[in-house]
Amino acid sequence: MEIPPGSPDGSERSPQSKDLVTSHTGSTLCTSSRSESVWTSTSRSKWDIYHKPVIVVSVGAAVFLFGTVITSLSCFLTHNKKVYKMSGPAFLSLGLMLLVCGLVWIPIIRKKQKQRQKSQFLQSLKSFFFNR
Repeated sequence: MEIPPGSPDGSERSPQSKDLVTSHTGSTLCTSSRSESVWTSTSRSKWDIYHKPVIVVSVGAAVFLFGTVITSLSCFLTHNKKVYKMSGPAFLSLGLMLLVCGLVWIPIIRKKQKQRQKSQFLQSLKSFFFNR
């Protein structure tokens, strides 16, 4: 193995270490749903809060109905019967999975909203008593 030449005191850095120092990894690591401040008082509409699970439920219901239609086609049509028998249950299971995930997601969001409201109330009480 060859060691790259550098100064003995370590004042010269390799190009890789310069990239690591100048990159903004700290800001990208914290970008998640939790990065939103709990203490902000901006009210959001119901659509802003629930749009993702509503879309997942809608897509899941549509795929489930599509799977039902394809499965029922295997009973009525004689040509391509094997294709309908294989793809119908696949769409049924995928649609049911999306439907259930969306329906479970909604109570989780409600619980999170209640916790957020409680923490805002406790923060306002704390600031009222300790900022006097």
